[in-house]
Amino acid sequence: MNNDNKLKTVIIYTDGACSGNPGAGGYCAILSYGGHQKTVSGYEKETTNNRMELLAIIEGLKALKERCNVELYSDSSYCVNAFDKGWIFGWIRNGWRTSDKKEVKNIELWKELLSLTSYHNVHFNKVKGHAEDELNNLCDSIARKEIEIHSNQ
Repeated sequence: MNNDNKLKTVIIYTDGACSGNPGAGGYCAILSYGGHQKTVSGYEKETTNNRMELLAIIEGLKALKERCNVELYSDSSYCVNAFDKGWIFGWIRNGWRTSDKKEVKNIELWKELLSLTSYHNVHFNKVKGHAEDELNNLCDSIARKEIEIHSNQ
């Protein structure tokens, strides 16, 4: 993250969930700044866990009203490693192909996330899922609740 001292620093926790993979999915992002919290969540009828993890991050970043420094916390190795290990830049160099020459899944979401991370200064932090992290657990609970609510309609 290229920290810009003039920008607000927002903390975002995210999680995605899927009932079956593919199946019904939910996502959640909790944004924290200056003692205030905002929750963004949603549902897709037929999706995958990885799509929900990506969508949680995307929707969290889209909820920001101005350019920010962001400390983003996710339990998704798929999402965090794409940036921390530079996978995404290799995919771009390879025409959105993985190291084994397969097309990267969820390209449209990765492109949207890449655009958002080029606007905001985002630092990705990996957290252990289903552990002692209160906000990660809350995100997980809300994402699962989205599935429950919409599956019963």
